[in-house]
Amino acid sequence: MRSALNRAVRGVRWYVRELTDESAYDRYAAYLRENRPGAEVPSRREFERMRTDRQEADPRQGFRCC
Repeated sequence: MRSALNRAVRGVRWYVRELTDESAYDRYAAYLRENRPGAEVPSRREFERMRTDRQEADPRQGFRCC
């Protein structure tokens, strides 16, 4: 029973992280470590700033209200 509950909680946590794209930094850091071993891995704050700047520079994103 407890293992089934733990699996369910892990599944919900995974789903929420994917839905909110919170796991994007983890995927990016893993990608850099695997494919570019000499590259410096940015902090989460630096990553979020790069991602926001890239999204705002893309004209396909449209108007951003907030």
